[in-house]
Amino acid sequence: MSNHLKNIIRFLLFILVQVFVLNKVPPLHQFIVPYLYFLFLLWLPFSTPRLFLLGIGFVFGLSLDFFTGTPGLHAAPCTLIAYVRPFVLNILIPKETAEIGYTEPSLKSMGFAPYALYISLFTFIHHGYLVLIEWMQFGDILFFLGKVMGTTAVSLLLIAVTEMLLFRKGKFRTNAA
Repeated sequence: MSNHLKNIIRFLLFILVQVFVLNKVPPLHQFIVPYLYFLFLLWLPFSTPRLFLLGIGFVFGLSLDFFTGTPGLHAAPCTLIAYVRPFVLNILIPKETAEIGYTEPSLKSMGFAPYALYISLFTFIHHGYLVLIEWMQFGDILFFLGKVMGTTAVSLLLIAVTEMLLFRKGKFRTNAA
């Protein structure tokens, strides 16, 4: 299966799971909402051009906004993590891994500690920005931090389960056309 087809299927799958499964789950303890959809952006290949990554992040978030009726609420955090992703990957990927040339971020291609940091950092950035936009006030900072931390914890648990269920082989880049 080609990378483009695989990523189109992932795009649709993550949108549909978020809209028809996770958004139907009632919020836990008033403020914990499970989000998994942004994992699509984190699984895109290393070689994705930055401008295309920004565009796909915006379109992906806007697609979810279309289904949920929240204009721009998910597009902004998706665009933010699409913008920050190349910079963070340059910091986290060891030189040995870059020389080996894996095609996409995964546990096998990055190693456990860098990949866990990569996923955790982007989950926190995404949820922090999403909650900030959704809430748009700093009346109770403890409520804000509780919502960000609770949602991040639940999403990290879902990501761990997803990683175990959808094991992805680390594919090498080749010079062949």
